[in-house]
Amino acid sequence: MKSFYLSLGLLFIFVVFQSFISMSTFKTEKQKFRLVSKEKEFEIRYYPSATFATIYSDATNYKGVASKGFRKLAGYIFGGNEKKESISMTAPVRMSMSDKGSSMSFIMPEKYDKQNLPIPNDNSITIQNSQPEYVAVISFGGYASDEKIAIYKDKLMAALAKQKIQVKGPFNFLGYNAPFQFIGRTNEIIIPIAWKE
Repeated sequence: MKSFYLSLGLLFIFVVFQSFISMSTFKTEKQKFRLVSKEKEFEIRYYPSATFATIYSDATNYKGVASKGFRKLAGYIFGGNEKKESISMTAPVRMSMSDKGSSMSFIMPEKYDKQNLPIPNDNSITIQNSQPEYVAVISFGGYASDEKIAIYKDKLMAALAKQKIQVKGPFNFLGYNAPFQFIGRTNEIIIPIAWKE
């Protein structure tokens, strides 16, 4: 009977912790975009320019870029910069992957730009402005993996081909949640497209 109440207590703590993490994710500043069109299998968004902190890697898959890039970028925003300034975490974390290498980017909070961001201590981190773009987006839940990313990228590419929408560049993976958040995870594949409003 004691072990039953202990299990029940641990379950309660887990649910409360996950609820707290989900609420924190909900409050996290997210990259701004405008929804342009909602299709059956995907949506089209317009992303204005944003400021990114980016690290490049010779990794060619999700696991490789995630493990190599995250630690360095987290170090930068948690005070690893010339001002020892803490920069708020935003969402999503943005990753590109190809056979030729990869990159991971943290989107900087909207109050920052290239002029007022502190310089990273790690010179492998670059600060850059993204180009405004129209993208097609498909979402999926759970934990991401190379297999899932490939499945949803192919699904989005097929849907775009079916609607004769021109692809303008390689895909990016967007991850919205901390690794220890098990419930309510959101992932997206985005592909830049030619679009006129």
